[in-house]
Amino acid sequence: MAGVELRQLRYFVAVAEELNFGRAAERLLIAGPSLSQQIKSLERDLGVRLFDRDRRSVALTPAGAALLPHTRALLERADDLRNRAARIAGSEPVRLGYVN
Repeated sequence: MAGVELRQLRYFVAVAEELNFGRAAERLLIAGPSLSQQIKSLERDLGVRLFDRDRRSVALTPAGAALLPHTRALLERADDLRNRAARIAGSEPVRLGYVN
């Protein structure tokens, strides 16, 4: 699972919410074939199929449905980490001088 990227997990959530690769690709501002390739790569890295798909429909598999809430929680934690790091980086001490 070392190859899993946060970006791929965000893609998974977008497709799961849209249940349509085209709409998810538009939402993510990426090309549909690229999104499909990233989802296939994620499925390969996880060793589980996340979606049942054909030309007309997309549905979460039982495994995809089970992993979705955990993925959302992980992404929330990653966003929290990024926000905390930004606050820490921006919290350098300020020194003021005063001359009477």
